[in-house]
Amino acid sequence: MLRTSLTALTLALALSACKPAPQQTETVAAPLAASAAAEPGPWWQDAVFYQIWPRSFYDTSGDGHGDFNGMTAKLPYLQELGINAIWLTPMFEAPSYHGYDFTEFYQVERDYGSMAEFEAFIQAADAKGIKVILDLVINHISREHEWFQKSAEGIAPYKDYFVWRKDLPAKGEGWGHAWADNDQPDAVWHFDERRGEYYYAAFGATQPDLNLEHPDVVAEMKKMAKFWLDKGVAGFRLDAVRFVMESGPDGQADLPATIDYWRDFNAFVKSVNPEAYLVGEAWVDIPIAAKYWGNGEGLDQGFDFEVGYKIIGQLQQNAGNAAQFGTISGTQSGELHPLQENLQRRLDSSAPLAFFTPFLTNHDQDRVAFQLSGDRATVLQKSKLAAAMLFSSPGTKYLYYGEEIGLTQAQSGHDVYKRAPMLWNTEAQAGFTAAPLSWVEQKEQFTVQFADWWPGFLQQQLSAGGNTVAEQQAQPDSLWRLYQFLIAQKKQRPELKLAGSYQVTEPAAGLLQIDRELNGSHTRFVLNLSEQPLDISASLESKLNASWGFDLNASQLAPYGLVVLQSHN
Repeated sequence: MLRTSLTALTLALALSACKPAPQQTETVAAPLAASAAAEPGPWWQDAVFYQIWPRSFYDTSGDGHGDFNGMTAKLPYLQELGINAIWLTPMFEAPSYHGYDFTEFYQVERDYGSMAEFEAFIQAADAKGIKVILDLVINHISREHEWFQKSAEGIAPYKDYFVWRKDLPAKGEGWGHAWADNDQPDAVWHFDERRGEYYYAAFGATQPDLNLEHPDVVAEMKKMAKFWLDKGVAGFRLDAVRFVMESGPDGQADLPATIDYWRDFNAFVKSVNPEAYLVGEAWVDIPIAAKYWGNGEGLDQGFDFEVGYKIIGQLQQNAGNAAQFGTISGTQSGELHPLQENLQRRLDSSAPLAFFTPFLTNHDQDRVAFQLSGDRATVLQKSKLAAAMLFSSPGTKYLYYGEEIGLTQAQSGHDVYKRAPMLWNTEAQAGFTAAPLSWVEQKEQFTVQFADWWPGFLQQQLSAGGNTVAEQQAQPDSLWRLYQFLIAQKKQRPELKLAGSYQVTEPAAGLLQIDRELNGSHTRFVLNLSEQPLDISASLESKLNASWGFDLNASQLAPYGLVVLQSHN
């Protein structure tokens, strides 16, 4: 049975004052948050973040690795796209290519350049009004770190800086990965011959978990945060926030003590810089993720992992809900459209709507374009629909580098495929590097060897045409141009901010309509999710004009087409 009208949810921040949207037949309205005066929110509330994997963004030194100078050189590109905040994945010294196993807290990754070059990047970004946050890993560090070496040797005070036990837990006791019920104690407990004991490492033997009940460790994590805040960074994306405390086999995630830890950490960070920002990776269903708000004393924001699954599920049948380092149930009541239900879950949670940050994918997930089926033209069209669904949803937005051009990957499996170099132009190595080999071809970077794949994949992408930044910037209706348009609209249109109402309807089979309204300002997204052109006469109104309408011919919307209709403000 076709749903013709689902729910009209009127949204507001506690710091916003506006009139509720008119009630419609067969709709349910969420109550407005009470407020006496409208005040601007914190800087991150309306930011659009761009996640950069530094090693893959742009190489200026000619060694095949992206670097700080490369990011500085591309700031005008990000500014043109409309980005006003950057999340850098780990850029501290580490033995791995990915950097999530620090060996140094106060040194930058030498592959990316010098501290002076990093500082120059921060200053250049700030001059362009772009904030930069760093990926901060507090749950664990590298097995090669000096702390762990001394802890394994039993040297005080480092002896208790990690979580040790004498015996490997028996199967059946419940030990296993903190995000799964796999009952594999040897997946998280690893033997060290020097000490003759087992240490806890939720993410593998090379990344032992820190004992964050030890006062020295807690103090050092604060010292590290202050060091980088003093360098001018605007805050941190906090890795694996769910797992910082371990109390036993039934207490490896989401403990009250974990929430308390982040409350304390946030209080310290705000004492250094009241405008510093903390966003947490809690790869879990919304009700649990909301706990990290800590009644206003915890993290400033947390990622909404669910919304990306729901959006891709609209475009790809049987899209999975796999969570590499998390637990997403993927449950759907069926009473509301999946996008509407996602928003309702945010509203019903213990955290305010402003806490949640929608995104499509990140560095741990297969890329959007890889997950979507069809030829390249169809995939790019579907990617546009994914972008429209993302930007129609309330909240701070995050883009993973390359999503704006539909960057895909060669295959699934090793994470390197998800993190490959950016395609800038049709020159050698897609303009990423002048080196004959990019870092993904340098076998010394990897502990597991696999067949050469990059040259063939790159040639395929370049010969197909239209897959690079330069090519898409030259096309008025490209995916890149759509992202630029959507980012601008998010900044300019009041209804696309948190306080705008949100209504999802399905006027006809295969047709999706999303309306955002606030005080007479109205944006309507009309999406054709089918392989056939559809008549959208019912969605066209004289008060709304097409501001993005490349796929619209009279009242016919092309297969997988998008039109954005807006009122004159």
